[in-house]
Amino acid sequence: MTKHTYEFGLIGNCAFLGLIGTDTAVRWLCWPRFDSSFVFGSLLDPDKGGEYSIRPANHAESFSSRQTYLANTNVLRTEITTPTGRYRVTDFAPRFAQYERYYKPLMFIRKVEPLEGTPRIRVVCRPVGHYGELALTRRRSSNHIAFLGLEEEMRLTTNIPLTYVLEEEDFVLNETKYLVLTYGAPLEAPLESTAERFLRATVDYWRTWVKSTSISDFHQTQVIRSALALKIHQYEDTGAIIAATTTSLPEAPGSTRNWDYRYCWMRDTYYILTAFNNIGHFEEMERYFHYIVNISTKIQGRYQPLYGISGQSALVEQELPLAGYLGNQPVRIGNDAYTHIQNDVYGQVLVALLPLYIDCRFIDPERPNPEKLVYETLRLIEATMDQPDAGLWEFRNLAQYHCYTYLFHWAGSHAARKVARALGNADMEARAERLMQAAADHIEQCYNPGLGAYTNAIGSPHLDASGLQLILMGYLDPGSERARRHLEALEKALKTPEGLFYRYRHADDFGTPETTFLICSFWYVEALASVGRVEEAIREFEKLTTYTNHLGLLSEDVDAKTGSQWGNFPQAYSHVGLVNAAYRIAQKLAKPNFI
Repeated sequence: MTKHTYEFGLIGNCAFLGLIGTDTAVRWLCWPRFDSSFVFGSLLDPDKGGEYSIRPANHAESFSSRQTYLANTNVLRTEITTPTGRYRVTDFAPRFAQYERYYKPLMFIRKVEPLEGTPRIRVVCRPVGHYGELALTRRRSSNHIAFLGLEEEMRLTTNIPLTYVLEEEDFVLNETKYLVLTYGAPLEAPLESTAERFLRATVDYWRTWVKSTSISDFHQTQVIRSALALKIHQYEDTGAIIAATTTSLPEAPGSTRNWDYRYCWMRDTYYILTAFNNIGHFEEMERYFHYIVNISTKIQGRYQPLYGISGQSALVEQELPLAGYLGNQPVRIGNDAYTHIQNDVYGQVLVALLPLYIDCRFIDPERPNPEKLVYETLRLIEATMDQPDAGLWEFRNLAQYHCYTYLFHWAGSHAARKVARALGNADMEARAERLMQAAADHIEQCYNPGLGAYTNAIGSPHLDASGLQLILMGYLDPGSERARRHLEALEKALKTPEGLFYRYRHADDFGTPETTFLICSFWYVEALASVGRVEEAIREFEKLTTYTNHLGLLSEDVDAKTGSQWGNFPQAYSHVGLVNAAYRIAQKLAKPNFI
């Protein structure tokens, strides 16, 4: 079986994301939000997904492609070599400081440069609406084409003869051309000089952002790429960070495990904030805090496992009449996991919000009443202490008393105790300590003496990778014999010969998982470093870096046998895992030369 990788580059500016194929075709771009319908979505349906490409005139003939990022930026370059010449397409989403805020328009700029010979190219721009069900009408103007039918006008402004674009005719590329596609507010400025100014400013922004990261020299290039990818998965308008750019890319071919990941999962809050803290980026943390606080203060009853990027609750799952990625159906939008009971979310919220109350960098006179928020969340922990749930992996037809849930009951109560001490609230401290002990009692019921390990749930014989967090969250002393045996049992049950980790190996609602979940492999690396097996941690980390695509981007899942990438892409949480694992190793190496 051949190795499958996602041959796409990612662009974005914290307002939108796009995936560009190595043939210059825009395979995925949703406007006006991350979770909107695609305007280009050939990733999920070659016929209904529209097209935006700058291909060789006769792309049936052989041509070669090389795709790279401008160093330390999210600016993508694709070089195409044909029998008659060579050209380069530079793709970017403008982002830079302007008027005391960030300029991040719904604007996608493409610069097309001849490099050698006389390449002939053909530009196709056919956006669609309503997930391919709506064909847009076109209106020709003096120097642009308007696409009509969506809530707001899309406009393509270019110095390419409009006739060539409208009729999809090929032409010789003998000078630099620019294409600026906008949604809503159009480009009302000189084309060439503005595109060049925006390119320079965007490159400068990203390189300045990278310079402000605090990372060691341990695999610095890959950490930078992961940090850049993670950054643009934050929807800056609200602060939400989505799990992945895409929907319905299968976890394994034919598995039907095709989910919409363009939402914000509460269960991952702690790991995301840890990643931004580990690279020293305060602004992104603060925006995400505000998003979480906004949700926390409007909750009536329980927390959901996930929310939309504007905090919306109802994410009703639907199946669309689309062909699917490589024919994999169904294609889903929305995610019914929002209806699940996942009780670890309460501890996640408390752990995530802890810095707001004990980190001296956060001074916010409009901060919500901490006693009210902490008391309410502790109440929810207490109310769900003896309630089974769907667990971290969102089992759809199975409720258990999950060890991971109790771990976050414990960790959340631990965080609440720190807040109580900072506030001098003895009653809150006593309540938090009582719940810590109750959670620990439940965790210990998951211990299996025969295995020398903690199983995934009370009374269950199964192990799962979330058990690694018992070490990483500090419940188990990393230097203890119990931690050592627990890790060894997890290795024996879940590790592949290649060093990858399955989430679990027992059957769920869709059968037995076929691919490994990449963030679990990074958790394993962190656990190795934590227990002092640092050389092994480095070796396993370096293996994991071979599972990126050609640009250093990570998927959700990896087929251990072939090394193939599967699942939604790019997966923000896989990049979170890499950043945190690299940090954990760097701390163990204790090198002083941080930048």
